[in-house]
Amino acid sequence: MSDRELLKMAAKAAGFAWVDGHVSTGLRDRDGRVWNPLTDDGDALRLFLALPWMCLEISDVGVTVSERGNPDEPSRVYLMWTEWLDKHSNDLAAATRRAIVRAAAEIGRKMK
Repeated sequence: MSDRELLKMAAKAAGFAWVDGHVSTGLRDRDGRVWNPLTDDGDALRLFLALPWMCLEISDVGVTVSERGNPDEPSRVYLMWTEWLDKHSNDLAAATRRAIVRAAAEIGRKMK
């Protein structure tokens, strides 16, 4: 899946509109820049917070984002995505952003 497709599916999962090839988050952007949680820490955090039941786990080798069960099923894992640090030149922020987007994109892909 291309980065553009990942962003489109992640936006869908978060309930953001995809308009004219860009995401409309409903948030004002003072600089007129394009929403991109793959490159922007703030966009990645806002995406993560828009998705209910998401958990983030960081270790010395990777970052895992998982979708946990609801309060009635807190131990059930519905989805898990891991990005390995060595694939991101040990850049923890880059691995974290991509893990969030990949997990969100998978949720978006499964939505009708």
